[in-house]
Amino acid sequence: MKIDTRYFGEVEIGEEKIIHFEKGIPGFDEYKDYTVLYDIDGEGEPFFSWLQSITEKSLAFPVVNPFRIAEDYNPVVEDALLEEIGKCDMEDLVLFLLATVPENPENATVNMKAPLLINSKSRQGMQIIVENEDYEIRHRIMKEKE
Repeated sequence: MKIDTRYFGEVEIGEEKIIHFEKGIPGFDEYKDYTVLYDIDGEGEPFFSWLQSITEKSLAFPVVNPFRIAEDYNPVVEDALLEEIGKCDMEDLVLFLLATVPENPENATVNMKAPLLINSKSRQGMQIIVENEDYEIRHRIMKEKE
C-alpha cells in the first residue's frame, strides 16, 4: 500500500507494518492507524523515528526508543491496561517515547511518563501513563548527555 507522508513523500508499506491504536493517541483520537518510518540513509540505527499516520499525511510524531535515552528505563504498568493490545510476551512489546524537538534541538524532550506500547505480534498500540513517579513528561534528552 502507498501512503503519502509529510517528511518522506510517497512511501510503500506492507499491511504488516500498520499499527492500530484502537483509542487513537490522546488529542488525535480519530486517527487510528500508523506506521513507523525512519531515515535509512544514515549509518546505523537512527535516533529519531516517525510515527506516521496512514490516513493523514501531515500527522507524524517524532519518536525515540526509550533505551537510547535511559538504559534502565523500566515503566511500571498494570497488567490489565495491556489487555487492550492483546496478549504478548515481553520480547513482543515495543516501546517508544514521543519527542518534542523545538527550534533549538538542544532543548528536545521526550515524554517518559506516557510511552507508546506496541504489541509487535498483534500490531496493536496504545499510549499509557506509567506509575513511576520519577519519570518526567518533559525529560530533556541532552540532560543524559551532559
